[in-house]
Amino acid sequence: MSIALVIPDRKLDSLIEKLNAVLPGVLIQQWPNYSAPELVQMAVVWKQPQGSLAALSNLKSLQSFGAGVDSIVSDPTLPDLPLSRIVDPALASSMVNYLAGIVLHYQLKLDVFQRQQQQQLWKPKSPRLLKHICVLGLGELGQAAAQYFLDQGYLVSGWSRSVKQLEGVHCFCGELGFKQAVADADVVICLIPLTAQTSNFLNTESFAAFKQGAIFINVARGAIVDDAALLSALDSGQLQAACLDVFREEPLPITDPYWQHPAVLVTPHCSAVTNVDTAIHQIVENYQRTLNGLPLMHLVDRERGY
Repeated sequence: MSIALVIPDRKLDSLIEKLNAVLPGVLIQQWPNYSAPELVQMAVVWKQPQGSLAALSNLKSLQSFGAGVDSIVSDPTLPDLPLSRIVDPALASSMVNYLAGIVLHYQLKLDVFQRQQQQQLWKPKSPRLLKHICVLGLGELGQAAAQYFLDQGYLVSGWSRSVKQLEGVHCFCGELGFKQAVADADVVICLIPLTAQTSNFLNTESFAAFKQGAIFINVARGAIVDDAALLSALDSGQLQAACLDVFREEPLPITDPYWQHPAVLVTPHCSAVTNVDTAIHQIVENYQRTLNGLPLMHLVDRERGY
């Protein structure tokens, strides 16, 4: 019996130690140094290299090491096996705290004062009047964000691919619904999952539908945004600011224009991070389910991409 960890470019000592503690006798193997690939029945994966699972001839299930699976399902060599994702209640709390801080950052005009400091300017300014927040994507994290801002007294609209109903939230879906959801929003938060249908979803046409001078926050995936369109919208004043926590390429290359753009706040994909202890519990549960031929917890719909 064995589990393979196919998680490149990350120290896994703590994860391996915890798995050994709760699964004594189970061989934990790490890509690319498989010692007995034929024994592996479940692989824990995250941004796995193409072909990295080919040697696992008895593989029966796949477990994402995070909540998202876009980097996993985009692999053309991925075996057609059950795939599960991590569902961590703490992720929603972490995400909400991040978004609350970012919205307050803009409400208090800390972005303006930071630029004034660099110019040694002393110009007191009143806070921005941010009244309406739109959440794009009403999954688990989107619903948590929408509920938080609703509780804080904001007018909240939300958009999703399929019809959703959240008490107190003006919910929209579809192309026309998108325009209605963002039309009057002072802040638009992106929490849409990345799929083939949502790649470059936020483009020139999308940003044109935003209220002029809106603030954009992306905590979903970088590839959902057409970067050239976003930069153009910022340069033209269609958007007054953008906070980006996710990017097409991570770490963000030093030559990327986002680093130096005066209206962009860059954070290093820190809005919500998987808790190892939570992940361990779900990995172990799904491994035992794999051995017993039971359905995995938090199974991903491969066609929908989440």
